[in-house]
Amino acid sequence: MTCVRAGGPLGVRAMLPPQRKLPADNRPLNWLHVSTLVAVAILVGTELVGASWAAGWALGGIFQFEPAVSRAFEIGFGLIGFVGLYYFMRTAIRHESIRG
Repeated sequence: MTCVRAGGPLGVRAMLPPQRKLPADNRPLNWLHVSTLVAVAILVGTELVGASWAAGWALGGIFQFEPAVSRAFEIGFGLIGFVGLYYFMRTAIRHESIRG
């Protein structure tokens, strides 16, 4: 509970319950936007994760690392690709609203 100033002439402070926020928006899903975002996630995700995985494979091959180290490079670069995909999709969802 928070203290807020009441609008009375005496300026009496009253205890009012805080405003509740709804957990989700009540507007319906815009399925055209949802399908667009799913298609973008598949397309961009395949390219981004595939390219980053290939970069790890190429670096492991160029420097002639042991197979375990080369696989570690591939996994590390693949994870970097997934992180990039996460931030890309977060931004895409902000610009292409799925509600309304």
